Amino acid sequence: MSQTVGIVLVSHSAGMAAGLRDLLAQIGSDAVPVIAAGGTDDGRIGTSYDLVLGAVGAADRGAGVLVLADLGSSVLTVRTVLEDHPRSDVVLVDAPFVEGAVAAAVTASFGADLRAVVTAAEEARDVRKF
Repeated sequence: MSQTVGIVLVSHSAGMAAGLRDLLAQIGSDAVPVIAAGGTDDGRIGTSYDLVLGAVGAADRGAGVLVLADLGSSVLTVRTVLEDHPRSDVVLVDAPFVEGAVAAAVTASFGADLRAVVTAAEEARDVRKF
């Protein structure tokens, strides 16, 4: 099987990240590695540098990793991790957390490359709900 783009979900809430990961497993297939990095190291609301760093490593299957963050300081945490561990194949995407993750997972499940998965997530910004 070919390598698949991995997805990291960074949220202030472990439950939110895990719930979205479960949703993606249902619609994006289990072939796409989706790793939740929610909450702090001790389970509180917040974000964790170490959880994000570990999630990027766990999601990496050799085709790149797309990172989605829910808001505010989660973006800052991801940026800090990526500045400390720069890689051209790990991309923080400016996209809506849920819609972007769904678009990315569906696109990745078809074996698309990192650029296509990033584009799919970013284009989710323009999708109206009704």
